Amino acid sequence: MNGATRPAFYALRAGGWRDYASLLHAPYTLWHLSYVAVGAALAPRMHWPLLGWTILAFALAMGVGAHALDELHDRPLGTRIPDRLLAALATLSIAGAAAIGVAVAIERTLWLLPFVAVGAFLVVAYNLELFGGAFHGDLWFAAAWGAFPVLTAYFASALTLRAAAVAAAAFAFFTSWAQRRLSTQVRLVRRRVVSVEGRAELRAGETLPLDEDLLAGAAEAALKALAAALVLLAAALLLARAG
Repeated sequence: MNGATRPAFYALRAGGWRDYASLLHAPYTLWHLSYVAVGAALAPRMHWPLLGWTILAFALAMGVGAHALDELHDRPLGTRIPDRLLAALATLSIAGAAAIGVAVAIERTLWLLPFVAVGAFLVVAYNLELFGGAFHGDLWFAAAWGAFPVLTAYFASALTLRAAAVAAAAFAFFTSWAQRRLSTQVRLVRRRVVSVEGRAELRAGETLPLDEDLLAGAAEAALKALAAALVLLAAALLLARAG
């Protein structure tokens, strides 16, 4: 894999502004913000300003807050951002997201407040692995980072949940679950494996070198393709609603 010494394919060389760019996990953040757009676009009525506020709230909570907590917890990206600054980024971004959620709930419906509370809890509990990691794992990732944004965005627009929202949430759940399964293998190779030795023997008598590309190359290529596909899907749905 190209740049195999980096902790992620989108991570920049450590130091300075590059640490903050890497912290955003841009491809994955855009991927999960796409679920917000999908949920809003499927609602019976399109509320463009509401979509903007919802995307901003999730960008703050997931794109900044969650990743700052993750880096604070065990430094998976190896950035040089001070702990205090990571804690401040997490606190301010999650608080900002919650404030947006409360403001939208007051304007739209107070039934949005449970979504705000659940979202804030999941961001902290998942990334800090609270309660012995009870809320950390493949299924929780798929639910919190996949299904939840779809349901929240749909409910914010429609003020109810219908079959289309449930089906879209299931789609987001399973694509996020696939993301988690693929990325687990890639993270293992990029962040923990020091060296790989050996070969794979094929039935035809050929051999392949057992290296980083064989272990994680296909999974990483799939992650890149899926990230692009989800963003394009969201763009297509929004363009359809704008037309």
